[in-house]
Parts: sequence; structure tokens; C-alpha cells
Amino acid sequence: MDYLEQSFSVKFEYRVYFTSGLFRDPNTVFGQFLREKKIAGITQKILFVIDKGVLDAHPSLRADLAHYFSRLDETLLAGAPLIVPGGEAAKNDPALFDRIVAAIDEYGIDRHSYLAAIGGGAVLDLAGYAAAVSHRGIRHIRIPTTVLSQNDSGVGVKNGINHFNKKNFLGTFAPPVAVFNDADLLTTLTDRDWRSGIAEAIKVALIKDAIFFDWIEAHTADLAGRDLPVMKQLIKRCAKLHLEHIAGGDPFEQGSSRPLDFGHWSAHKLEQLTHFGILHGEAVAMGIALDSVYSAVSGHLSEAKAQRIVRVLKGLGFAVTHPLMQVSGEDSPVLKGLQEFREHLGGRLTIMLLPDIGMGEEVHEIDVQLLKEAGEKLKLM
Repeated sequence: MDYLEQSFSVKFEYRVYFTSGLFRDPNTVFGQFLREKKIAGITQKILFVIDKGVLDAHPSLRADLAHYFSRLDETLLAGAPLIVPGGEAAKNDPALFDRIVAAIDEYGIDRHSYLAAIGGGAVLDLAGYAAAVSHRGIRHIRIPTTVLSQNDSGVGVKNGINHFNKKNFLGTFAPPVAVFNDADLLTTLTDRDWRSGIAEAIKVALIKDAIFFDWIEAHTADLAGRDLPVMKQLIKRCAKLHLEHIAGGDPFEQGSSRPLDFGHWSAHKLEQLTHFGILHGEAVAMGIALDSVYSAVSGHLSEAKAQRIVRVLKGLGFAVTHPLMQVSGEDSPVLKGLQEFREHLGGRLTIMLLPDIGMGEEVHEIDVQLLKEAGEKLKLM
């Protein structure tokens, strides 16, 4: 056998900053980052993509950006910010992707410049995908504006858009050059968006950190009551666990496992079945509840611990089931989520269940009858 073989590794590094009033005086965090990255003799430009919902909630943002960059010599604003719709609509419309790529071309955003996105997870996914495929990869800065994106999706390495009515069918693994979590941006969230992001913190606590779950349980009332200092603690701890997982050996998911998708097989399908009328975090909360109760009825987790998990979810204001989550037989619509997970992971189904709080365990098959039983139990909890 005659062949050549090559092997190499690439080191990725990026920081997640925690701050408030990112583009208001006297905050210098963003400018300092740009100064550190400046290369002598090269003009850096930055193009912003902004979630329309964020701009509506923070109408001074455009003026704040203009004022902030008027005092910086390191980086030039490249035209007016692109304003795109937030939520899953951002990932469902190919024209938005084309618009961002066209702006990257028009303003000459090259590998020494930046595409910065300010918005929720969907807008960050869209902009990150455009950045990753333009010029085979330009520098992408994420400024997440929701609990969900600050503690989970915005600090990770995934980008993508929806296609063929499948979530994240097109996408890349491409780390940002930096993430800036601005706590002030959380203050204008609706109660639904505030609560939604807590689901991902519960997820990572359940599979990785029992002490963190205990903390969430103890602070349920504070979180439900929109206590910002408590939420900042939750976001930082959750982001840390997420980053540790990415560094743990399979950041680009080359294997057959996606432990951070605990509770997600049904959540992703429920989002689609409701035409994204249910927020991602709301669907994840229901998926966590279903898989936790399934873990109990299948003999992995104690009944008392499953009830404890459901109690915390309900205490935060989450619904824990939905008619479309119910399994009546093999042809139940939600079960298509299992097949889509199987396809996503190379043909072998891998689902994370709980043998205990703070510990995940992979299984490769799901008993539909037990899933039906779990759904029936949830309706009574």
C-alpha cells in the first residue's frame, strides 16, 4: 500500500469577557481587546450585525457604537450596522446570509478585520456562519444579548443556519476571536427570554455538576424574580462548564456523542413542530423533563431525583410538557427527533440519560413504550 500521511493540530484561544455597558464610557474593555490584536501597518475594519429586537430595546446602541469608535484609532467602522430579525427567523431565511456575505465583500472585511454580531443565539449563529465561510474564515466577535446565548451558545464554537426544515443543517465549527457578555443587555429581556436561558444551565448542571444544580435549586426564587446579580453568577458558572467541555477532547464533535445535547432530541423537534412558537430554552426545559422522567422509569435515576428536577423547572415558570411531546406510538411526530439525532451522529443513536444528578450516561436505544409512560407521568407532575 503506497500513500502519504499528514497530521497536524491547530490551537484555538479566545476569551469570554464579563462586563456591563460595553460601548458606554468609561468602559474600555472592547477597545483594549482591539489594541491587543492590532498589527502594525494593517488597517482593521469592523462590520456589525445587530439583532433588530436588541436595537428596539436599546435605541441608543447605534449612536453608542459611532461615539465609541470615533475615539479609536485601532479599528474603523465599516459602514452602517446591518440590522437583521432576531429569533429563529434569522436562521430560516437564506437571503439574510446572502446579505451579510455581500456586505463583507462590499466593505472589504478581510482576515485582519472583524464581523461582530450583537444579538441572541440565532443571530450569532447566522453571523458566525457567514464569517466562517467568507474568505475561508474571517474574525468573528460575539456579543450575546440573551441569557441563553451568554451562558451557552454564544460562548461555544458552533455556527449554523437551518435548511431542509432541519435545525442547523448547514453550519461550521469555528471559534470566535472573543465573546463579550454585557449584563446590561439582559435587563430589557422579556420574562420568557430571561427564563428560557436558564434551561441550558440546568442541563449542564444535571450532566456535569451536582453542586451547581443544588445552587440553582436554592436560588430558584431569585432567578424567577429576575435578580440580576444571581443571574450573572449563573451565566458565568454555566459558561465556564461549557468552555471546559469544549476543551475536553472532542470540540468539533467528530465522535458519536453530544453530551451537551441532553434533553435536545425532542426539544429540537418540538421547536419545528410548533413552527418555532416555543422558544429554544422552553423546548429544552420540556426535553430535560421528559428525559429525566424517562431516566427514572427506565431504571437509571431515582424517582425522587426526577421529581426534584421537574420541581425546579416548574419553580422557574417552565411548562414541563406539551401535547406534541406526548408519545402515543411509533408514528408520533416527536419521535422523528430521534431519527434526526441518529442522522446527525453518523447513523448511531446516542442519547444522554441521567444515572444521577450531575452525571450523564450515554445509551443507544430508546424504549418507545417507556417514553410514552414518561410522558404520561409528566402530565401528572
